[in-house]
Amino acid sequence: MLTIVLFQPDIPQNTGNVVRTASVTGARLVLVRPLGFSISSRHLKRAGLDYWEGVDVQLIDDLEAFLEAEQKPFSFFSSKATKLYHEEKYDKDHILIFGSETTGLPPVFHEKWPDHFVKIPMMPGSRCLNLATSVGIATYRALYP
Repeated sequence: MLTIVLFQPDIPQNTGNVVRTASVTGARLVLVRPLGFSISSRHLKRAGLDYWEGVDVQLIDDLEAFLEAEQKPFSFFSSKATKLYHEEKYDKDHILIFGSETTGLPPVFHEKWPDHFVKIPMMPGSRCLNLATSVGIATYRALYP
């Protein structure tokens, strides 16, 4: 099963939209604490509507320990990467990892796993794509290469 990981997400509406993507694709969703909102946030529930039912959502505190325990292939999505996301080989059990909307991913992940970083191309000098949009692009690429 494909896994989507949101590292310390800040915006409940984005996470709610990612819940919808997980629901319609059968992906598991992992949220890394601290979250920038309450899991019972009305904005989160509203954005996810009734898609929460049937989605395997897991809350964790330590992404590094999670990845070591899972022993599955994984990719970090970052605008700082050089490898393009469509050049990556995805496995049916792949873990797709996305950083916080405001701070991205901590440098420690870049230092430890530099070969696991990919990016979705954007116009030079532009701001980053919306988190939920990026998750959708990556999820469908991983599922339907």
